[in-house]
Amino acid sequence: MSLQLFTHAQPFPLESGSMLPALDIGYHTYGTLNAAGDNVIWICHALTANSDVADWWSGLVGAGRVLDFNKYFVVCANIPGSCYGSSGPLSKNPQTGKAYYSAFPQVSIRDIVRAHMLLREHLGIRSIRLLAGGSMGGYQALEWALHEPGRIERLFLLATGASESAWGIAIHTAQRLAIEADNSWQDDSPSAGQKGLKAARAIGMLTYRNYQTFVARQTDPDLDKTDHFRASSYIEYQGEKLVKRFNAQSYWLLTKTMDSHNIARGRAASTAAVLRTIRQKSLILGVTSDILCPVEEQRFLAKNMPASAYYEIDSPYGHDGFLIEFERIGKILQDWM
Repeated sequence: MSLQLFTHAQPFPLESGSMLPALDIGYHTYGTLNAAGDNVIWICHALTANSDVADWWSGLVGAGRVLDFNKYFVVCANIPGSCYGSSGPLSKNPQTGKAYYSAFPQVSIRDIVRAHMLLREHLGIRSIRLLAGGSMGGYQALEWALHEPGRIERLFLLATGASESAWGIAIHTAQRLAIEADNSWQDDSPSAGQKGLKAARAIGMLTYRNYQTFVARQTDPDLDKTDHFRASSYIEYQGEKLVKRFNAQSYWLLTKTMDSHNIARGRAASTAAVLRTIRQKSLILGVTSDILCPVEEQRFLAKNMPASAYYEIDSPYGHDGFLIEFERIGKILQDWM
């Protein structure tokens, strides 16, 4: 399936008070919406992913997989602020005819959800059978369940939480400082801030995996080595790989977007009270080795969401486990569905 584009050709107000003159949303669909309109699986993606979920979650989405597009109508939309089809720093501002670059306004998780609600209407989707998301995708799924409780039937939440933690905000701040240390990061250029982005990705990799993973996979067998270590090469490689496919200004912006996540904002005096209003049947999954969004955050969700089922998987892959442990996640999801 190829990238499709929906344009909302009217002003789109943002939670910050800024206004986008128009809004583009890049998205992928797989399968066919049935006559009853009750076979929709909507998947919300995380920070640097794109809307081609059949590519990056191929172990779960595809013909014969648990989320089989021969059975379901699967939708995944790119988030505003990104660089994969939706309006973001590399998009053209219709008022100026030039790319926004670092002038693109701040977007929140709630802005993303409202944008994707417009796409839902455009696609003629009345209800979503399963709304799924891991990490930042889970932030979107929780918000959407609160925005449109009557349209979301079930939730699948992985390695995520009800609000961005102080730990997560501190990590994102360190990543933005790395980008800001690159003097080019606010240039009006697609290549702005690439060295800073590489450093930010390096910080991120330390939180996506963990001590055990690095020791097991990146320890050098040469006991006499004093430089050019395998772990260093791995971090360099991961940084270069992201620079080739992502944009520093989008990364800076979207870390701010994650910091904005708090389902209690403007709703109730406590996060637990808001979670208790989420009545959808929900499957919540944590990864025991996750140091970015630890299992205590998923346990908190499960404790307070009245119709939830909770599972933990032991995996050496840390936070990235929700992207890697296809077989184990698929079996849990299949049994639950």
